[in-house]
Amino acid sequence: MPFTDPQNRILQLRDELNLHNYNYYVLNAPEISDIEFDRLLHELEDLEKEHPEMEDPLSPTRRVGSDLTEGFEQVAHIHPMLSLANTYSIEEVDDWFARVRTAIEGEKFNIVGEMKFDGTSISLIYENGKLVRAVTRGDGEKGDDVTENIKTIKSIPLRLQGSGWPETFEIRGEVLMPWQEFERLNSERAFNEEPLFANPRNAASGTLKMLSSREVARRGLDAYFYYLLGAELPYDNHFDNMMAAKKWGFKVSDIMTCLESIEDVDSFIKYWDSARRELPVATDGLVLKVNSLRQQLNLGFTSKSPRWAIAYKFPAERALTRLKFVSFEVGRMGIVTPVANLEPVLLSGTIVKRASLHNEDIINTLDIHEHDMLYVEKGGEIIPKITGVDETKRDTDAQLIKFVSHCPACGTPLIRVEGEASWQCPNKFGCPPQIAGRVEHFVGRKMMNIDGIGEETSQQLFDSGLVKNIADLYDLTREQLLKLEGFGPRSAERVLEGLETSRLAPYDRVIYSLSIPFVGDTVAKKVAKAFPDIDMLMSAKSEELSAVKDIGPRIAESIVEYFSNPINIEIVNRLKAAGLQMSASENSSENHTDRLEGKSFVISGTFSHHSRDEYKELIERNGGKNVSSISKKTDYVFAGKNMGPSKLEKATSLGIPIIDELQFLAMIGEEDNIVTD
Repeated sequence: MPFTDPQNRILQLRDELNLHNYNYYVLNAPEISDIEFDRLLHELEDLEKEHPEMEDPLSPTRRVGSDLTEGFEQVAHIHPMLSLANTYSIEEVDDWFARVRTAIEGEKFNIVGEMKFDGTSISLIYENGKLVRAVTRGDGEKGDDVTENIKTIKSIPLRLQGSGWPETFEIRGEVLMPWQEFERLNSERAFNEEPLFANPRNAASGTLKMLSSREVARRGLDAYFYYLLGAELPYDNHFDNMMAAKKWGFKVSDIMTCLESIEDVDSFIKYWDSARRELPVATDGLVLKVNSLRQQLNLGFTSKSPRWAIAYKFPAERALTRLKFVSFEVGRMGIVTPVANLEPVLLSGTIVKRASLHNEDIINTLDIHEHDMLYVEKGGEIIPKITGVDETKRDTDAQLIKFVSHCPACGTPLIRVEGEASWQCPNKFGCPPQIAGRVEHFVGRKMMNIDGIGEETSQQLFDSGLVKNIADLYDLTREQLLKLEGFGPRSAERVLEGLETSRLAPYDRVIYSLSIPFVGDTVAKKVAKAFPDIDMLMSAKSEELSAVKDIGPRIAESIVEYFSNPINIEIVNRLKAAGLQMSASENSSENHTDRLEGKSFVISGTFSHHSRDEYKELIERNGGKNVSSISKKTDYVFAGKNMGPSKLEKATSLGIPIIDELQFLAMIGEEDNIVTD
């Protein structure tokens, strides 16, 4: 049936899509297909473009976010967001229960047991059923206004369902990154050689503070809510208020339970200590709260936390599983790493099948034998580690695991890396994993950033014989690519366009992409500055390289050794002939100064005149050094808006100068370029 009134159709579509979002992301019970949802969403987008007078910041079309999010404003909390008292002992929880019973003088009470989700705390303000503000915990008194980013989380209602909510209220919860999204994001970061997030909590916190809400939307955050505050709440107890919030559209965990006795509390803890491993999100404990709001008020607060609640923290996750076998894997630099292949075991929400044993010394220290039962831990970290062996379950005839003497990929005798515990395959140009690994490194985002070639495609190009070294990439043709499995005209063009674009990558990134041992991103920039064209670098002596600040003898010798090999020289010359940037541009060399020579900076906060990455580039371009954490060796803290309070406190306590944008720009002689109102 055609709709003659587009404005009514817009309103109808918004209501429909909000309901479908609720069914899918909160109830996990979708009523329509993804295709049908997308069709309705596209219809709404088209109608909103045709009728800009119907603009609504809470429309479902705003869930995708924007690239134009401004820096975060700090907002004071209506009610302070205090932390909870923590315990790791059931006995201490029982002591808390007894204190509550004593404090309320024998009055009947019950406890609400909840999961303590491991994310980042958020406070949402609603007025007349609409989301008006979202604020992070911050320092407990004030936090960052992240409303635009919160709107992209599809499990958070922008408009409430049903009825009966107060005119104004606050609801608190935890923003989380589900395990599935976390693993996807870390896989992307690993391929791009970016630092991995240690755990979903860090990933969620970092994502929520991003200045691009479009990128926030892409990362698949979720949120659970656990506390309602306001002057006109529907019930006089915590549990019923949260069940009401669930009807309004908020994601409230089904785990939330009323507990009548200390025995119920203990059973609740013991059950979830193991059952939580099957949840789709990270958890680090349980929270126990007195249910009655009146009793909460009477129990009151200490200076740091409420007396009516306590958090029981789970111990670090540990599992015992059997070793199937140890494989030995070769990286692009030839380092051989032993990997424990395990009987699958659930740990921190993920199935663990493999864990690195790092090197021969670790194997010997742990005294690992064939088919041993191994203890595996995560402890909140993403990378599982082997922490011990249950020797009582060892087979009597089990043989000690011995490190291989020859490369498992090419059979070459291994050599011990001097001063390290690592063994290395010296067959750099004949060992398949090393060659394929260098190709994969070369095409990565921080190197040549060649669109269309990832880990699998790199391996496919090597296996097909088309790419035997990185220079071969620039000889690829459309016809060759079309013969590969999975390649069509568009994917072939994408690779060729990516190769063409990579010819413009700056000189320092070309150096980084060559896989010279010990030459990472930062070292490549220093080398490019000191030796502004590739011929100068190839002919540099060890003494000349060592004279460059932060380039020690080990790095210098590695560079000299790399360019003494005729195969590497041939590859570099072919890359030069292919049109890659083999010298620093005039602009880049002209813009370098030594104004900040020897000075280290920690950057924190958001800025007006340049982005944080641009300021980091300016620091390096003027001879300074970026460091990630504040210490006595830090020369300056470069503070923008919303600098973290902990960093401010540490800088102040150590007496480190704190400078703002104008002061920094004056240090590098760019204060006259600032445009002010």
